[in-house]
Amino acid sequence: MRSLLLILTLIAGLSLPGRTAAQAQASVEKYKFDIGAGLGMSGYLGDANESNLFANPGVGLNASFRYLINSRWALRGLLTAASLSGSTADMDNVLPEGKVYDFKSWIYDLGARAEFNFFNYGIGESYKQLSRISPYLSLGLGVAMSRSGDDSFVAMTLPMGFGVKFKLRPRVNLGLEFCMTKVFGDNADSRELKDLYQIKSSFIKNTDWYSTLMFSVSYEFGERCVTCHRID
Repeated sequence: MRSLLLILTLIAGLSLPGRTAAQAQASVEKYKFDIGAGLGMSGYLGDANESNLFANPGVGLNASFRYLINSRWALRGLLTAASLSGSTADMDNVLPEGKVYDFKSWIYDLGARAEFNFFNYGIGESYKQLSRISPYLSLGLGVAMSRSGDDSFVAMTLPMGFGVKFKLRPRVNLGLEFCMTKVFGDNADSRELKDLYQIKSSFIKNTDWYSTLMFSVSYEFGERCVTCHRID
């Protein structure tokens, strides 16, 4: 009798729909959105610093929101704040009349970027060959406002970034990114530093740049609806 019960139990267990390890991994929840924040250092290239990007390092902060299209692509909205500073006294070139200029300013940049992951970024779905770590590139457009003393200035920006993402947990990501941003204007440092060499600047020519090196943490949310196409 006991042997019969054991056999029936085994048959029932085998007949019930089970979940293999691969199916369990494939059922890991996926999310559509990602929100995060970053902290790091900033640098400046312009009239008061022509070569050494981090000669006068500042502080960089950001807050971001991503739409996760798939494991390779994402769209990211970003608000960045960075402190910039420089001095013409550190330059080899002598300015007209031997003048020396110093400045300190803050720049606030609101923009959108497209991100491309080199690998299928994610965790859990082994059949998709996901990787917990991936380098990535980003490119976008933004609008920045800088303030130096009582002066303010607004211009378009072109951010170009390279970074590495690491998925610490299924919904928690760490990132390290270097971004170089072209400012389409010559007043990101200060109005006093505009056209120091008496060469008139334009939308592209003789404009300022700023950079950020940021460490970030982000959290995914917004469960994605996925249809299961399992075939028994």
